[in-house]
Amino acid sequence: MRGGDSFDSDAASSSSSPSPPAIQEHAAAHQGQYQTDTSSTTSPLPPNPAAARQCRDIFWLLIFIFHLLLFGSALALLGANRFHKADRLNIDRFTNFTLTATSLPPPPASEDPSRHTETFWPFYAVAAVVGLLVAWSWLALLGRHAELMMRVSVHGLTTYLAVVSVFCFWAHHFFWGLSFAVGAALQFVYLLSVFDRFPFTMLVLQKSVKMVWSLPEIVWVVYTFTVVMLCWFVLWSFGVAGIVALSIDVNGRWWLIVVFSVSLFWTGAVLCNTVHVIVSGMVFLVLLHGGRRASTMPSKPLLKTLRHALTTNFGSICYGSLFTAAIRTLRWMIRGVRSRIGNNECLLCCIDFFFHLVETLVRFFNKYAYVLIAVHGKSFNRSARDAWELFQSTGIEALVAYDCSGAVLLMTVILGGLIAGTGTGIWVWFKRSDKIIMVSTTAMLVGMILVGLAVVVVESAVTSIYICFAEDPTLIERWDPEFFSQLSEALHQRLQYRSARARQAFNNRLPDLTTI
Repeated sequence: MRGGDSFDSDAASSSSSPSPPAIQEHAAAHQGQYQTDTSSTTSPLPPNPAAARQCRDIFWLLIFIFHLLLFGSALALLGANRFHKADRLNIDRFTNFTLTATSLPPPPASEDPSRHTETFWPFYAVAAVVGLLVAWSWLALLGRHAELMMRVSVHGLTTYLAVVSVFCFWAHHFFWGLSFAVGAALQFVYLLSVFDRFPFTMLVLQKSVKMVWSLPEIVWVVYTFTVVMLCWFVLWSFGVAGIVALSIDVNGRWWLIVVFSVSLFWTGAVLCNTVHVIVSGMVFLVLLHGGRRASTMPSKPLLKTLRHALTTNFGSICYGSLFTAAIRTLRWMIRGVRSRIGNNECLLCCIDFFFHLVETLVRFFNKYAYVLIAVHGKSFNRSARDAWELFQSTGIEALVAYDCSGAVLLMTVILGGLIAGTGTGIWVWFKRSDKIIMVSTTAMLVGMILVGLAVVVVESAVTSIYICFAEDPTLIERWDPEFFSQLSEALHQRLQYRSARARQAFNNRLPDLTTI
């Protein structure tokens, strides 16, 4: 590492992916560096994190704060405009500016109480309650039935999408019925394309759950950030309920809801990734020092990681939260399609173009950056690039690409959102059936964010394990020798598989090269 900004200069300059024995030799040499030169920045942790930390990505921190102030004010105005009284703040005059004086509709004889904010606000309270129940139940059951909960998420999502599509067709919402049906079909195809990866994925998830439940304090971090998210959600739902009650046309309301939903998604992603950084820092410390109660463990580690996450690292978290989730989802989809193309050279060429484009984006936007943000306090792009170069230089990228734990956890989030959305939609159907789609879709987003706050602790453990395995495999070996052997064997198999595919591709193209 140079100046604490990279993991291992020797590994980064290596041109070939090492086998597990080579990784062990590299780890032994690396461990020797820790023991002989504690003042060098080759250690995974800076010698004095408090002195070395600087605020990163400040521009995006200011943008996020400005976004909160702007959207918070707009939500408060929109909610208050129709709270107990229609058009209290006379906002409707801005929505009817295209009407002439002679074409203005006459004022209604009496106000319609169903067009008030308080009519729709309770629906979102139901969504929050259902989302909380799903999130906390999933987190509580995860410690005892980890594999069962993961399988329920994987197979339950396909079934749930299909059932919801049937009900949408029955309610004559053909667009949404078709959308959910296509979603169920795509989910089923994806499961078929990655079915052989599930045993390894379940192994990684089970070990990550084991790590999470050995640190009960981080579960309380999730509960705390859930309360913070609920506080923001109270204001958001108040404003969105006012939007649903507006007198503008349906398209106008939908556009406003989309804009404020993007705002909610970014805010929720920032909170989730803040938890990600906190948990990653804790897991990395536990693996580095050999246990939660090790004598070398720094005092109050949770408070230190929390302080860094909310101060010096918060700008990087805001920046990464804008792009990471979308790029990851696109990458999973392309990988699933790419693995099932076969020998169609034309289609493979097109998919490879998009694949390499997304891989370039992944180099600068990936979830493993949050571990290095927690450990080193670097900027988001620098952390993402260093993490990806580490995986490439050690060959761990082959193992990361084979693992589907992120996709499985995303299925859990989507399933939780669907449960919250349909739970809310059932009540809306009996109260205001004309608003069921508008309210249910936003309620689904609420459920996804709340469940995502619970799921992120497991994802943080997964990312930390891979970073530690790439940086110093002896950390994993000391924590769980059996798991270390399984990871090493899986890595060896994946590297052999990639080498065989490369040889096959070269042999297939060799006759064409000889004829030129």
